[in-house]
Amino acid sequence: MRKWIWILLIVFAASIGLTAGQQVEVQEATLSNGMKFLMVPRHEAPTVSAGWVARVGSVNERPGITGIAHLFEHMMFKGTRTIGINDYEEGAEIQASQDAVRAEMEKEYSKLREMLRKGEIAGNIYSPENMTPRLRELRAELEALFAKEREVIVKDELDHIYTREGASGMNAGTTPDQTVYFITVPSNKLELWFWLESDRLLNPVFREFYSERDVVREERRLRVESTPTGRLDEQFDALFWNASPYGWPVIGWPSDVESITRRQAEEFFGVYYAPNNITAALVGDFDPEEAVRLAERYFGRIPRGEIDPPEVVTQEIEQLAEKRLLGEADTNPRVTIRFQAVPFNHEDMFALDLLADILSGRTGRLYRSLVEEKQLAVGQPSAGMQSLRYEGFFQVGAEVKEGADPLQLEAGLMREIEKLQEDLVPERELQKVKNQAMANSFRRLQSNFFLLLQLLIYDSSDDWTYLNESPEKVQAVTAEEVREAARRYLKPEKKNVAVYLRREGAAPMDPALSGLPPEVRASVQQQITQIEESTDLESLQQALVQTQQMAGQAPEEFRPALEYVQRKIQERIAALEAEQSPETGPAPPQNQEQDR
Repeated sequence: MRKWIWILLIVFAASIGLTAGQQVEVQEATLSNGMKFLMVPRHEAPTVSAGWVARVGSVNERPGITGIAHLFEHMMFKGTRTIGINDYEEGAEIQASQDAVRAEMEKEYSKLREMLRKGEIAGNIYSPENMTPRLRELRAELEALFAKEREVIVKDELDHIYTREGASGMNAGTTPDQTVYFITVPSNKLELWFWLESDRLLNPVFREFYSERDVVREERRLRVESTPTGRLDEQFDALFWNASPYGWPVIGWPSDVESITRRQAEEFFGVYYAPNNITAALVGDFDPEEAVRLAERYFGRIPRGEIDPPEVVTQEIEQLAEKRLLGEADTNPRVTIRFQAVPFNHEDMFALDLLADILSGRTGRLYRSLVEEKQLAVGQPSAGMQSLRYEGFFQVGAEVKEGADPLQLEAGLMREIEKLQEDLVPERELQKVKNQAMANSFRRLQSNFFLLLQLLIYDSSDDWTYLNESPEKVQAVTAEEVREAARRYLKPEKKNVAVYLRREGAAPMDPALSGLPPEVRASVQQQITQIEESTDLESLQQALVQTQQMAGQAPEEFRPALEYVQRKIQERIAALEAEQSPETGPAPPQNQEQDR
């Protein structure tokens, strides 16, 4: 699975704030076990974008098992009692043996934790240099069991079944609030989707559990540790949140991921992957009545969860003083200012969304003031409202122009916020950003796949009806409400500031990244790291085709990021082909028109 491409779509969809001015006709059905289905028939093409979302993310974790929601996303592709295995009984015996060996290893790790506490060892208890002789023996046993398990499993069989039947884009993504699974299938293979997806909810088997944690560690290296600002961004998030479980990363703290057991994963599945905690959606060429019949036949056989998912009760406390983070990284100098704000669909969210639109973009106030007039910033300064399910934050930021003072840029960012607190936004300027937001969101609804993601994310954040109800709320926002929101939430004494300076000797960032929103830029940087390290030419070529398809159907504002990733894939393909055929020289990049 090329998750390093498709995860971009999750970032895009999760960052959507306002929706379109047209009503989307959504048919809704709820099964007796509590599972909800959302259906939007569209018969323009013989395909169906299909997916489901579990209302669980990192916010539902606790210290000790951070990262389990993301790890569990990996587990959901490991097969069932009949898929992904040649001999189920033998596979189950191997897994039981793995669990037993791992339990013995945990006893040794407990001893190492105590030694670390007393200062008898240093560093990470999972580092090879701290491994005890007994741990080495147990690790060798576990590796032997990994090899034995590989002999009976059928690798990626779920993906192969879908691909053989003409489906594409099977993948998933975990956010702080939800875990989304999606694919596009031919219309005449919709029943296959119902069978396969219900089977992995009814009969999941968490194969390769302990070896998959190595995959997650590698993912963390690529997503966090190998990106220019990944570890600093992680620490800024932890600094920003005091009490809220949003303070830990989706990928989890390394020590927690190392210690999660298969039993904990099974308990987690029983609570959060019950049908009463899941919404499924279909967008495309299908008959709703037939879809409901199939839903009852396949998903209806899954029993309702015995325990309702526990409510998230820990609320963020009020910030009483300014907080700052100063760090150096292999990046262009940048200033980011963040404030506590409101959750998704809060009545003040719409004013804050519009406030962000007033500030951001090449026609926004930050660009005119800080780039064109004061020449303190370069690229495209950003402003955004991030409304999560239980909390939210408002953020502005800009890249420091070479030779400019970051403190002056910080003051410039705050001055633009102060203007919004002092004066009413002119009606014409306010209506302009309302219209632009509506136009952008309208384009997002044209793609079946993007509509699917929005339905799933909105319903797991609050309710899918946000899609149709928000336009009226957006249009109703007044200039007075925008000013009041700026005064209420963007107070100077409550700001959180991150200043990133360029590490000595570091190369400047690619200018193409400067104009991307921060959350998109971070995701793109993660993808580029993986692309540049990839040596799998076939996988890169498949990824190139996917990004070309995505760029063709993605909303306009997302295309620069997709085209940038596409260009990097082309460059990597050319480099690998040149290495393999040095006499012919590098192959010309494909699809040159996208590079312009």
